[in-house]
Amino acid sequence: MRLIFKILAAPFVVVLTVVVWFFAFLLHFSSFVFGLVSTLLVIGSVVLLFTHETMNGCILLVIAFLVSPFGLPMAAAWLVGKLAELTGALKTFIVS
Repeated sequence: MRLIFKILAAPFVVVLTVVVWFFAFLLHFSSFVFGLVSTLLVIGSVVLLFTHETMNGCILLVIAFLVSPFGLPMAAAWLVGKLAELTGALKTFIVS
């Protein structure tokens, strides 16, 4: 019975491995792009803060944080890591 589950899990391991590689590539590329966008947003928010548009400057700072490597890309990296852990667990199940 356990052999049947191992055979059924093998295609999922292959698919998950390819998906993790693809998402890791996208994450690496997007973190570079989001870093540039975040920098531009911070510069824009500082300009808005000096022109006495405090609310818009603060909103832009929050958006800049969300697109910075510490915001949404970090959450995506966490999700890719959990997906990689799942792939590793399935590989361990197949090998054992």
